[in-house]
Amino acid sequence: MRLIKYDREYTRRHFMEQTAKGVVGTGVFMPIWDAVQKGGGDISAAYPEEALSIETYSKGAVKVGGTLDASNIDSVKDLVDPIAYIQYKKQGRVSDVKATTTDITKLGPWDYVQATDANRGKATFDEKGNVRVKGTTDPWIGGNPFPEPKSAQEVVAGHTLSWGRHDQLLYCVTDDELNAHSETQYRYQFVWVEIQGTCRTVLDPKPYKDPNILRWNTSFFTGPTDVAGTSYLNVWNYDATQFPDLHGFIPAFKRIRRFPTTQRFEPMVPGTTFYMSDAWMMGDPYLTWGKYKIVKRQPVLANVQGNWNGADANWTKQNVGGANGQRFFRSAVELVPEAVVVEMEPTRYPRSPYGKKWIWFDTRNNGPLVHITFDRRGQMWKQWEGGFDMYEDAKGNAFKEPNGKPMWSWVFVHSHDIQSDNISKLQLVKSLPGGYQTTMNDAKLYDSYCTEQAIQQLGA
Repeated sequence: MRLIKYDREYTRRHFMEQTAKGVVGTGVFMPIWDAVQKGGGDISAAYPEEALSIETYSKGAVKVGGTLDASNIDSVKDLVDPIAYIQYKKQGRVSDVKATTTDITKLGPWDYVQATDANRGKATFDEKGNVRVKGTTDPWIGGNPFPEPKSAQEVVAGHTLSWGRHDQLLYCVTDDELNAHSETQYRYQFVWVEIQGTCRTVLDPKPYKDPNILRWNTSFFTGPTDVAGTSYLNVWNYDATQFPDLHGFIPAFKRIRRFPTTQRFEPMVPGTTFYMSDAWMMGDPYLTWGKYKIVKRQPVLANVQGNWNGADANWTKQNVGGANGQRFFRSAVELVPEAVVVEMEPTRYPRSPYGKKWIWFDTRNNGPLVHITFDRRGQMWKQWEGGFDMYEDAKGNAFKEPNGKPMWSWVFVHSHDIQSDNISKLQLVKSLPGGYQTTMNDAKLYDSYCTEQAIQQLGA
């Protein structure tokens, strides 16, 4: 019988004590990035061995290679968000259990991870709260500016500066809208484009295409016929106190419209639970939200690796749960040894239907895992849960970026309105009808998708 020196209560007490003291950091024995430097990218030295074992946390009820479902979810109830617990306990959700990822290079795009390491310690906030290079007024230069965050705002700012962690990307997305009975009400297809104006690490000009623009972001619906051509263009100022310019093209009106800020809290198309504000769990400039604080620091079970279905020609995932077996994507979960839960309020949006939200961030890469939004009454409203992966598998399937490295990105999203029990299932696929292909760092994307003229031509 092996003597456990550091059991799950040791790690739990450590996190609770640090949170109570207002200490924000990473790791138990040492900061994660110190462990990365010493271990050649391995974060294991930052944690007790038992903090990396789901069997220890669940007392053997959940095991690597097994499944997480209604029969064992109670053993790890405190490791999942409250809506996920309902999904597993009452709605038939099943996930496969994977070992904890300890290689930091598997938790983000290669160039982004390298830039995070190279630029470590160079970031600061200016008087407004915008991220600047220390000693200058320059915008951020790439990678996560706060890999060892000291505040909740640093956690959120680091993520919001580069959602997808690539200079440019085009995602092909399918979106199934299910009602409370898991019946499909709508089925959408759309293209999602992000182009960084700053924080660029690969494409010239870098690190800035435009030092005043954080990003251009276009969403363009390709199907079904009644919404095909509908498109939205978000232009984000680097100054995070400013609201993005939101332009849209609706084919029925055959013209470009400029939408008000409140449009960020309305469905993008009929029937969806997805608001513009929900994108990447932080779809608004971080200084238009406020009252940031860390409310929890804990291990969690999350969809971090093993979620890409490279064996399928279009990467289509298996479904599970609900009365018809279609309610959720079957995901792969692993024990994340440490996550911080950040609470925030929409301080610049007096008409926002959201009262606050919580976002769980993985401290290994400071990426978001899941968020829960609350309505103005303080009641839980929506879960937005991401699934991620490095796009390669043990069978030799891989999807590579132009640098020859496997792509890292999101794989799926569950957007679950727990009040209506409707759920949106978004999935990143390889291609869509019309010749659209998922791609990274393609220099032609700006002219094709991210100008007012472009979105009008797309909808014509």
